[in-house]
Parts: sequence; C-alpha cells; structure tokens
Amino acid sequence: MYLKRPAAGLSFCLFYLASYFINKYVLSVLKFTYPTLFQGVCVRGVCRRQIWWQTLVGGFLLHVSWKLGWVEISCSSRSEVLTWLPASALFVGIIYAGSRALSRLPIPVFLTVHNAAEVITCGFQKFVQKETSLLKICSVLFLLIAAGCLPLFDTQFDPDGYFWALIHLICVGVYKVIHKLWKTSSLSDLDQQYINYVFSVVLLASASHPAGDLFGALNFPFLYFYRFHSSCCASGLLGFFLMLHTVKLKSITSSWQYAAWSFLAKVTTAGLSPFVFGMTANVPTVCCLLLGGLGEALLVYTERMGT
Repeated sequence: MYLKRPAAGLSFCLFYLASYFINKYVLSVLKFTYPTLFQGVCVRGVCRRQIWWQTLVGGFLLHVSWKLGWVEISCSSRSEVLTWLPASALFVGIIYAGSRALSRLPIPVFLTVHNAAEVITCGFQKFVQKETSLLKICSVLFLLIAAGCLPLFDTQFDPDGYFWALIHLICVGVYKVIHKLWKTSSLSDLDQQYINYVFSVVLLASASHPAGDLFGALNFPFLYFYRFHSSCCASGLLGFFLMLHTVKLKSITSSWQYAAWSFLAKVTTAGLSPFVFGMTANVPTVCCLLLGGLGEALLVYTERMGT
C-alpha cells in the first residue's frame, strides 16, 4: 500500500503510540484507578482531575497557538457554537468513559471495541443516507463480531471495563455521525476541538465539587509523586500534539490515506503494547483481535475504492 506524506503520517503514528502508552501507564501502572479504592470518590476524582488537566493543557496550548498565529480558529458564530455543544458533551463522554475503560482493559482489547463504533456510522449511512456498500457492511460486521465475542473469551474479563468501553463506543459513534453532518459548517476541525476543550474544562471543573471529588482526590497516595505530575503533563502535551497531527494529516491526505495511517497507528500500538504492559490471551481472544483488524483493513479498502 502506497501512502503519501510519510513524514506527517509517521509523526501521527508516533504521537498516537506515545499518547496511548502514557495514558495506559498513568491509568494502570501507577494504579490511579486502583480497584480497592474504586468504590470511593478518591479515584474517580483523580481520574476526573487527570482528564480535566489534559483538556486544560490542550485548550491552553491551542489558545496560545491561535494567539501567536500558528493556527487559525474562527468561532465567530454564536449559533454554530451553541449547536456544536451536544457534540462537545459527547467528547467529554468519549474521554471520560475511554479513560475508565483503558484503565481496566488491555490496549488491543480496548482498540477492538473502540473500532466497533463504525457500526453506528455505517448504520447511519445505510438507513438514513442510503449510501453504503455490501463490502463495507461486511467489514463492519467483522468489527461487531470481534468486539461482541471478546467478553465471551477474554481470560482477563472485567465487567466494569467492558461497560465503560461500551459507553465509549456509543459516544464515539454518535460523535462521528454529528461530525459527518457538520461537514458543510463554517466550523473547522480546530474550531470544533477548541470548543470541545473549553466545554470539557468547564464541565469537569464544575462537576468535581458537587460530587465530592475535589477534596476526595487530595487523599490519593500518589498525588504528590513526581511521576504523577510528569505523566499528566506528558499526557496533556502528547494529546495536544496528536490532535494537531490528526488535523494536519486529514487536511493533506485523502480519506482513505488517513484511514490507512490510522490503521497502521492502531496496529502498531496494539502490537507493541503487550510487550510493555503485558497481556494474557487465549486462542479465541487472539482470533477476535485478528478479526477486528481484518474488519478495519476492509474499511480502509472500501475508502480507497470509494464504496
């Protein structure tokens, strides 16, 4: 497969890999969602504060880049900004549910369930826009079967992890549908992301005190460790640069080329993660993961064929 813009594509893959690895390290290795504390407000507070910190860093850096003229943001229409707010609420659901799921599931499993969000976008195209192909339906069915069978064969089955992964899947799918409907809008991808950052910071900050998380998180044992602060800073920076490279890659490549680079990034991340974080898998689980990979590869092929 010939991929154009190798420098931009490889940078995207690198930031994708690093972003997932640092988030997995923060959530799992440093045990910021340790099971014995999960029932209290403490861990939920740290999780929410971590996500709040990530969106705050991303929003701040994007705002500074805008003021310095490095990027162009023009959220001038108040009506369009208000109309985009439901998508911003879904964005909060994506990052919150995704963090909760990633803390409990191996990266390959999480990405396989994440990819099943294409079922929602394909269903929208099939039943509303009437513009999907048989090959695309087959590829989406592969993704659905892979994600649906994983809980049945997963030797590390975690019901809470799969529950949050399902919430994440739904939010991602609906968000993609809204994004497709907004292609004709004057809001660019950076405009939408800027609104997402601002909305996330305000919502997560306002929700921390009523839930008791603001003070509960202060009791978390690793709160003052340098690894906590450095990892959260790295997570925020990597998330910001991943967002910028995603927007850039989409703007300089065709849809199928971006899908191909995204597929390569996911395969690389999923393939390397067991060597870093470890993973116990049996033959049926591996088959589900491979079936999910096959389904996404077929999606890339359908994008290239324009079907």
